[in-house]
Amino acid sequence: MLVDGAKHLVVGVDDDFRVRESIARLTESAGYASLVFPSAEALLESGTLAGTACLITDVRMPGMDGLELQRHVKTGYPRLPVILISAHVDDEVRRHALDEGAVDFLYKPFDGEELLRLINRAVTETPQN
Repeated sequence: MLVDGAKHLVVGVDDDFRVRESIARLTESAGYASLVFPSAEALLESGTLAGTACLITDVRMPGMDGLELQRHVKTGYPRLPVILISAHVDDEVRRHALDEGAVDFLYKPFDGEELLRLINRAVTETPQN
């Protein structure tokens, strides 16, 4: 999506290469700039968060998990929209993520159109950092 001639950057974090590629292709097909990372640590080391319009992260990953990443992001970038995804159905984890400020929580396999709808809403309705 274009705003002031610049594409919004959507960042995906997942330890599964196929999911990362799916997020990248999906968001790029919708006109977003996209970066994907294999871990929360790789994202944090990249310095990318300052320019990110929406973050999509897996919950269960080696090292820092998605809930820890969400807490870290909310400390430095409280208005950055975060969407969590998980292959493991756990309503308690979902409720916790939403209570902590996640825009939404999707279970894998997620519907691409639904994810794009959530990204569009997050990017257009959230004041940027």
